[in-house]
Amino acid sequence: MTIVNIPAGWPATEEAARAVQDELRARVVLDEPGPPPGTGRVTGVDVAYDDERDVVAAAAVALDAASLDVVAEATAVGRISFPYVPGLLAFRELPTVLAALDALPCEPGLVVCDGYGLAHPRRFGLAAHLGVLTGLPAIGVAKNPFTFAYDDPDAPRGSSSPLLADGEEVGRALRTRTGVKPVFVSVGHRVTLENACAHTLALTPEFRLPETTRRADSLCRRALQEATTRR
Repeated sequence: MTIVNIPAGWPATEEAARAVQDELRARVVLDEPGPPPGTGRVTGVDVAYDDERDVVAAAAVALDAASLDVVAEATAVGRISFPYVPGLLAFRELPTVLAALDALPCEPGLVVCDGYGLAHPRRFGLAAHLGVLTGLPAIGVAKNPFTFAYDDPDAPRGSSSPLLADGEEVGRALRTRTGVKPVFVSVGHRVTLENACAHTLALTPEFRLPETTRRADSLCRRALQEATTRR
């Protein structure tokens, strides 16, 4: 487990964080298709918090994209690096997420975030921010639509509908299980929306949420429990 300090110069105010988003947003690459689903590696990242103890734990779990078997996993624990502000959650998560990714003994391939990319009020959610900082292809697969509008997709698995912000498609509501609530997919960096949805379906053979998210969620919760138990 990697122990993480808050990076020097990390934004400490909402104004500073938004300025960083404005600066980095122009670096998002939207015209690359990304890796084909079912090839190489795909890595899930997730975080768990204990706000009372000022502890955040991140996990990165790399899977073989074809078999969905775990190839490698890593965790990192640190102090919470930013207060809770909707739209700025990446600043709470990125230092430990980046440390967990760095601790993997293999290349991550496509990174799947439990959150948003372009489906974000400033079009720069965690998946976009992480992709720009690492150069890795990244997508966001969220459990809810945040503040965006959508029509309920048809019932069969694989059905989708646009996730809209003022008429602009910023993601898709995607049905990963027939008759079950959809997930909300958005591009982060170096992946098209069509490919992001295809990856999400490839990662959900049994459950609503991607295997990457399910495994990273379980691992970061264990890491948080271990870290707080030791204190």
